[in-house]
Amino acid sequence: MNSHDHMQHGDDNGHQAEQHGSDHQAHRGHQGHGEHAGHQGHGGGGGGHASHHAHMVADFRKRFFVSLSATMPILALSPLIQSALGLGQVLSFAGDSYVLLALASFLFFYGGWPFLKGLVDEVKQDSPGMMTLIALAITVAYAYSGVVALGLKGKVFFWELATLIDIMLLGHWIEMRSVMGASRALEELAKLVPKEAHKLAEDGSTSEVPVSELVQGDKVLIKPGEQIPVDGEVIDGASSINEAMLTGESKPVEKEAGDQVIGGAINGEGSLKVEVQKTGEASFLSQVIKLVEQAQESKSRTQDLANSAAKWLTYIALSAGGLTLAAWLVFSAVDFAFALERTVTVMVITCPHALGLAVPLVVAVSTALAAGNGFLIRNRAPFEQARNIKAIMFDKTGTLTTGEFGVDQVVSFNEEFDEDRVLALAGAVESQSEHPIAQAIAEAAEGHPQPEDFKAIPGKGAQATVEGHQVMVVSPRYLKEESLSYPDGKLSSAEEKGATLAFVLVDGQPVGAVALTDMVRPESKEAVARLKEMGIKVMMITGDNRKVAQAVADELGLDDFFAEVLPEEKAAKVKEVQSRGWKVAMTGDGVNDAPALAQADVGIAIGAGTDVAVETADIVLVKSNPLDALALIELSRATYRKMLQNLFWATGYNALAIPLAAGVLISWGVLLSPAMGAVLMSLSTVIVAINARFLKIDI
Repeated sequence: MNSHDHMQHGDDNGHQAEQHGSDHQAHRGHQGHGEHAGHQGHGGGGGGHASHHAHMVADFRKRFFVSLSATMPILALSPLIQSALGLGQVLSFAGDSYVLLALASFLFFYGGWPFLKGLVDEVKQDSPGMMTLIALAITVAYAYSGVVALGLKGKVFFWELATLIDIMLLGHWIEMRSVMGASRALEELAKLVPKEAHKLAEDGSTSEVPVSELVQGDKVLIKPGEQIPVDGEVIDGASSINEAMLTGESKPVEKEAGDQVIGGAINGEGSLKVEVQKTGEASFLSQVIKLVEQAQESKSRTQDLANSAAKWLTYIALSAGGLTLAAWLVFSAVDFAFALERTVTVMVITCPHALGLAVPLVVAVSTALAAGNGFLIRNRAPFEQARNIKAIMFDKTGTLTTGEFGVDQVVSFNEEFDEDRVLALAGAVESQSEHPIAQAIAEAAEGHPQPEDFKAIPGKGAQATVEGHQVMVVSPRYLKEESLSYPDGKLSSAEEKGATLAFVLVDGQPVGAVALTDMVRPESKEAVARLKEMGIKVMMITGDNRKVAQAVADELGLDDFFAEVLPEEKAAKVKEVQSRGWKVAMTGDGVNDAPALAQADVGIAIGAGTDVAVETADIVLVKSNPLDALALIELSRATYRKMLQNLFWATGYNALAIPLAAGVLISWGVLLSPAMGAVLMSLSTVIVAINARFLKIDI
C-alpha cells in the first residue's frame, strides 16, 4: 500500500530559458572553429559569461560591417579588379597603391585581429586549426601585397585579403549567433530558494529575515503554498510537500513532526514549523550546484569538422607553398618574383572562403529547422554527437509521463456502492479542492452530486456532506491511524503499480478507493519503439519507487530502468551507462536532472520543465514530446551528412586549385591566375551555400 498522501502534487512546470555557455579560449575567434567546450563550468554563475558571449557576438558583427565598408574601396582600387571590369583608366590615380596599402593595413589589423589572436592561441596549444589557416592566408596575402605596393615586382592580393576577412567574419558571426545563449543554470538553481523566511522567536512571534542570516538551530514558519527556505526538520504541523522538482518523486510527500524537508520544495495545504539544519554550501541545492559544475567541467572537449579540416589544410598550405617556391627556384630558370608569386597564390588559395562557410551555414539552417520542428539547439557540439547515441535515458516524471495524476482504477468495497458511485462521491468532495490530485478525481467524476460543508483535513485529505452523508476522501495513513480496514486483495493490482490511493469513507466506513497514477504520455510508447528500431537502448531513470518505475517500464517496453535514484546519484548512473562505451543522451525536466543532463554526452530538456533543467541542457524539446528525440537524432545525422558534403565541396576546390596555382600544368599552357582562382573560389562558395539550404529531415 502506498503511504503517500494524495494531496498537493504541483506540476513541474517552468519557464524555458537559454543554454549554458561554453569556454571560448578568448573565443579563438569563436567557439565553432576552436575546440568546443560545451559544458565548461560556470564558476558560480553564468551572468558574466553570458554578457561576455554577447559582447563577442556584437564584436564580430561590428568588425564584419566595418570591414565590409573598407572592402568596397579596396576592390575599386585593386588593379586586378579594375582590369577585369575595364575601369583602370577611370579609377587609377597617382599614389593609389599607397591608399590601397593604407586601407588594406587597417582591414588586416582590425578585421583580421580575431584570427591573428586565434593563431597565437592555437600555436600555444599546439593545435593549429581554422584560426591558424585564416591567419596564415591573410598574413601572406598582406605581407606580399604590401611589398608589391611598395615597389616589388608582382601582383597585389589586397582584394583577396579583404574578401577573405569579410567572409570569415561573416561565417563566425553566423555560427556564433546560432549557438549563442546565456548560461544561467546556477542562477536558476539559486532562485528556487526564497530570499526571506519567517523566523520564529521564543514567544512564538515571527519576523521577516534574510535566509542568509539563518543559522543551524533557528526555527522558521512555512505557510501553505510557500517555498521552503532551508533544509531542516519539521518540529510541528503536518502537510504534503511537492518535491518533484528537486527529488524526482512524482507524488506529494506527507510531512509531519520528525520528517526532513528540503529547501526549494513547495509546501502544500498545512503550516509547518521547521528547525534549520543546513544552510549555505551544506544545503541540498548547493550540493546540486556543485554536481552540475563538476559534471560540466569534466565534459570532454570536441573539435568540430571544419577545425579538423583546417588543421590539415594548414599543413598542406605550408608544405605546398614551400614545395612550390623550391621547385620553381631549383628546377626552372624563373626569377624569384615569379616563384614568390606562385607560392603566395598557392597559400592564399589554400584557405578557401567556402571552408569558412561550410559548417556555419549548415549550423544556421539546422538551428532554424530544429526550431521549426519544436526543439532548440543550445549547444552545437553535443548536438552533432547525437548521431552517435547508443543509449538514451529518460527521466520519468514530466518526460515519459505527463507529471499529472489521472484516475487509473476505481475499486468498490461495498455492494451498495458500485465503482461509479464511489467515484461520484469522491468527485463531489474533491471538487472543492484545488489540489492537482483532487482535481484529477473531480475531472474523472463527471456529473457528481453537489457537496456541502466542505472541510480540508491537513495532511490527510478532505471531507464534505454529500446527499445527507458524511463523505471523506483520505490517505492510507488516515485508515491506519483510525484502525480502519478494507477487503484483502481488492487493491492488489493498484498496489503492484505503486499507485497513489485515495480512500472513500461514507459515514466513517471505507466503501471504496480511487487509484491514481502519473499518466504516461500518449507519444511515449511510439517514441520508445522507434528508438529501439534505430538500435538505441532506451532506459528510464527516476526518483520514484521501484513499483511505479516497473509499471511504467513494462507499459512502454523499456530496455532497462533505474528506480529510487537520489539526485546526487543520477549523474553517476549516466556515467555507469557511459562506462559501457556508449554515447548517452539524458532527457529530463527537473532540478534533480541537472547534474545528469550536464554529465550526458547530449543533455535534452523537456521544455515544460524547470528553468534549471532547460539551462543545463544542450537541446530543449519545446513541445515536451518524447517523439522529438527522434527528430533530434535524425536532424543530427542529416546535419553531419550535409557538413561532410559541404566540406567535400570546400576542400575539393583545393584539390583542383592548389596544383594549378603551383603551375604543375604550365608546360601545357595551363596556369591558374589569381582571377581564375577567385572564380573557382566563388563557385565553391555558392555550391556550399546552396547545398546547406537543402538540409531537411523526414520524421
